[in-house]
Amino acid sequence: MLRGRSVLILTRDQLTAALALIQIDGVARRLILCPPDLAIEHLPLVMATAQVDAVVSDYARADIGAMDGTHFITCSARITPTAAVRDERAASEWILFTSGTSGPPKMVLHTLGSLAGAIHTGGRLAGANIWSTFYDIRRYGGLQIFLRALMGGGSLALSSAAESTADFLIRAGSHAVTHMTGTPSHWRRALMSGAAPRILPQYVRLSGEIADQAILDSLRAEYPLATIAHAFASTEAGVGFEVEDGLAGIPANYLGHSNHGVELKVEDGSLRIRSPRTARRYLGNESAPLLDAEGFVDTGDILELHDGRYHFSGRRGGIINVGGLKVHPEEVEAVINRHPRVQMSLVRSRKNPVTGAIVVAEIVLKPELAAAEPAGENAALKTEILENCHRALAAHKVPAAIRIVPSLEVTPSGKVARPNA
Repeated sequence: MLRGRSVLILTRDQLTAALALIQIDGVARRLILCPPDLAIEHLPLVMATAQVDAVVSDYARADIGAMDGTHFITCSARITPTAAVRDERAASEWILFTSGTSGPPKMVLHTLGSLAGAIHTGGRLAGANIWSTFYDIRRYGGLQIFLRALMGGGSLALSSAAESTADFLIRAGSHAVTHMTGTPSHWRRALMSGAAPRILPQYVRLSGEIADQAILDSLRAEYPLATIAHAFASTEAGVGFEVEDGLAGIPANYLGHSNHGVELKVEDGSLRIRSPRTARRYLGNESAPLLDAEGFVDTGDILELHDGRYHFSGRRGGIINVGGLKVHPEEVEAVINRHPRVQMSLVRSRKNPVTGAIVVAEIVLKPELAAAEPAGENAALKTEILENCHRALAAHKVPAAIRIVPSLEVTPSGKVARPNA
């Protein structure tokens, strides 16, 4: 029934989506993997753009809306053998949604080959490892771990939106998870949860946001026997690189040559990637080219070279303009996060009649320090943080105000929620 069709996989939970992917790849012409946070009102646009003619879902058809002329197949998280025969001559197209966008969703086209390009059958990441991830497998980061476990002969403990961070870590520990991945924000929340010691990983990886030295050092202290790695990957560019030396930034020698077919360069300050792991094209917006004339993806992530390493300053589109001077919020956050009492921070702009904008910061303290303190101690802490900023940053980048908050919002893709992101 699904052979040769364009199939939307729309499920409440990850396990159902995982089972659908396993059964339909190589059968359907196109798989559209719907992320859990897609607004229902965007479904008609998605279905028209991806030419959907079949839906696999654990929702009731009436809950989704009108789908005239579309095959609707109900699925569940029950594992059953499949009778479908895969066509080895024609690979299914995999359609993924990019993260960090607002408004109408943006989709890119991958193949299983491009998605699995960073997965090598040998090495310490292959074999009977027990993987887990804070990511949802219906987005690029989580899908990478799903495929790695599936193709490498390992196991995978999925997260659940219904669980707290602490409960998820406890459950992951009960399954003796050996390899764990997430964004720096995921890991900061894990360290704050009180349940971080419940897992004993051999391998910890961060991606999706800038991994500053503070979070790398915190994870090294928590998991002294684990390999602590940070990687760059995006839905459009694929997996670019991984760094395992425990230091923030990228060694300069990673750029300028090919490694497993992946080439990195910096042009106009932005990281660009050319590799067989990149998406093939945007879907439904062919006027917006994914690759430049030389076949590179412009990631929009700004790099600066310091002491033999390239460091991420922030996103090109996230710059705060202070009287004509540029501020990357992530650069300021990296300085704030160095303070031993700070767990995580968010830097944003506030309107100002003179400069147009000023820099302000919200800070979450480490759990053992987050109890109510006398106002004078908080004032002293803020003064220390501002002094650190004055020493490390230009004057226009120093926050004009600091506010201590109990928590920061994190997006469904695991990143700190930035205004207008």
